[in-house]
Order: sequence, then C-alpha cells, then structure tokens
Amino acid sequence: MEQTFEKLERSSVPELDTILGTPFQVLNDGFVRVIDYMGSDSSIVQAARVSYGKGTKKLREDEGLIRYLVRHHHTSPLEMCEI
Repeated sequence: MEQTFEKLERSSVPELDTILGTPFQVLNDGFVRVIDYMGSDSSIVQAARVSYGKGTKKLREDEGLIRYLVRHHHTSPLEMCEI
C-alpha cells in the first residue's frame, strides 16, 4: 500500500520568515529563537468574525478590528496565532 501526501497550505508572514532560526540575546544569560509560527493577522480577524458569519473584508478594516479587539481586551481571537 503506497502512501500519498498532500501539500498543506499555510499562511505566511514574511517578517517572521526572515528571522526563523535567528538567536536573539536575552539579558546576559541566554537567547530566544523563533523556530516556527502558526497563523497571521488574517487568522485573528477570521476568528473574530466567525460568530457573525462574515468573511474577511478589506485590509484597513482588518487592522481596525484587531485594534478594537486589543483596546477592548477581547483576546480570544488573538489565541489563533502561536509563535
């Protein structure tokens, strides 16, 4: 029996892609390194709009929605992303 694999599509954040694997010094005792990430700004707005049944709108509106969520401490949609 032969296994077949499908390519998975994932959201990409170019700013994070450029720092993957790069160590960042923390105080005098160590470092942190981004080894992977999951999700993007669009993941946050999609999660926020799920309860309203509306899809992603314009980028400007997405930015406004994220600002609204943070300003009003609605943080559960922000949990859709992991670093």
